[in-house]
Amino acid sequence: MSAIQSEKQEIAQMAHLMRRAGFGASRDELERLVEQGYEETVEQLVDPPAHIPRADLHQLFRYMPSLETGGPVTVPGAANWLYHLINTQRPLEEKMALFWHGVFAVGNSKVDNDNHLIAQIDMFRDHGTGNYRDLLIMLAQNPAMIYWLDNHENHKRSPNENWGRELLELFSMGVGNYTEKDVFECARAFTGWTLGPKIPRVPNHRFFFQFEFRPEEHDYGEKEFLGRKGNFDGLDIIDIILEEEACPRFIVRHLYNFFVADEAQVPAWNIEPPNDPEAIDYLAGVFKDSNFEIKPVLRALFNSDFFKEATFQKVKSPVETVVGTLRLTEHMTGPQLDLISLGQESAHMGQSLHNPPSVEGWQTGRDWINSGAVVGRINFVADRVSDTEMPGVQKIVQRVAAANGRQMSPDEMVDHCLDLIGPLNVADVTRLELIEHASEQGDLSWSDDYDGSSERVGEMLALIAATTEYQFG
Repeated sequence: MSAIQSEKQEIAQMAHLMRRAGFGASRDELERLVEQGYEETVEQLVDPPAHIPRADLHQLFRYMPSLETGGPVTVPGAANWLYHLINTQRPLEEKMALFWHGVFAVGNSKVDNDNHLIAQIDMFRDHGTGNYRDLLIMLAQNPAMIYWLDNHENHKRSPNENWGRELLELFSMGVGNYTEKDVFECARAFTGWTLGPKIPRVPNHRFFFQFEFRPEEHDYGEKEFLGRKGNFDGLDIIDIILEEEACPRFIVRHLYNFFVADEAQVPAWNIEPPNDPEAIDYLAGVFKDSNFEIKPVLRALFNSDFFKEATFQKVKSPVETVVGTLRLTEHMTGPQLDLISLGQESAHMGQSLHNPPSVEGWQTGRDWINSGAVVGRINFVADRVSDTEMPGVQKIVQRVAAANGRQMSPDEMVDHCLDLIGPLNVADVTRLELIEHASEQGDLSWSDDYDGSSERVGEMLALIAATTEYQFG
């Protein structure tokens, strides 16, 4: 392999990592990270040093104070999170927050107090790469989740099974690994885990609920859960779940589906085997051996051959599409009014931040693509990558021009654009169609018509955004 081929391969591998562990990266970033090294970059993503900052919230609230709290609608909260997603230098923290938001799905459509969704995403940001047991305990005591799954209505004389059922079905084990009796006994163990009283709503603010344990509402009787008997409470239930073989396999299959390749949807997991059983066995082993620490699993996943070989095997989610585009084009680098409307763009494509459609979260993979959503996805990306006033687009144009500062053939221009927006491998027929379109205006003349050549590059980037290949990440 030549030095040039090796460099291209390293760039492509790093681009794959940054698409999956983050939201993409510019060519300048990719080159810097390649020089740093793949394993070192994985380590920096998984366990970022203290000097690498998150988004500057002080700046956001100084310019847009209304985004500090949510309220009855998700618009401020979605804009708040989008600011984090675009501006953080710790992309895996935000990616993991998005991961848990899809697994531990809670929607403001019912909570009706988006302050709690903002606080929950903060929890995922702070603890999403920590210990899974700790995260389950925090989740069971999280006011948004308690209200979402009615555990404030779970009393010893009339157990409510909603939280117990979803803890087993969607948050830890999956269908087929427990019985209806287990659901009921789980609900009994979580009686009394409820919401404390709060100040009533007033016209201009909604006060926070707080977790409260009420011993008078807790069932202290003996319970039988997953083959064990005892006077179990919620903490005991979580510890018993972690002893089950199904638990680590269930969570790492979620991680595989989110980071590696599109899987069958969660409701089918009890009948559909994993795409790569060996990968699931390996990750489940790492998860269990690390005492359910998440960072070792992420480290093992990103350094694995099965991850490195799984390029373009996932359909980008709407959030990945929006955030990746905004970071690439450098459209939003601080608190600007556009943040409010941009926070709703993923919702138009089928993924509303703070508002998953049900406790199952979103259907992913090819389900993201439908006749309505795909037009919105393409138009959103095309409108921005074709705008040569965007700082990130200008950098791409400058790199294309630098490749041949005088005359450039249409096929050279197409190949440079595919390389700089990805690198992106497209089918031969797709590449030929792009070249055919570019050839209609002949060669590019950077020395004679820089502005016109720039516009043609922007137009080509927009056409690439409409390809099937671009919609995969």
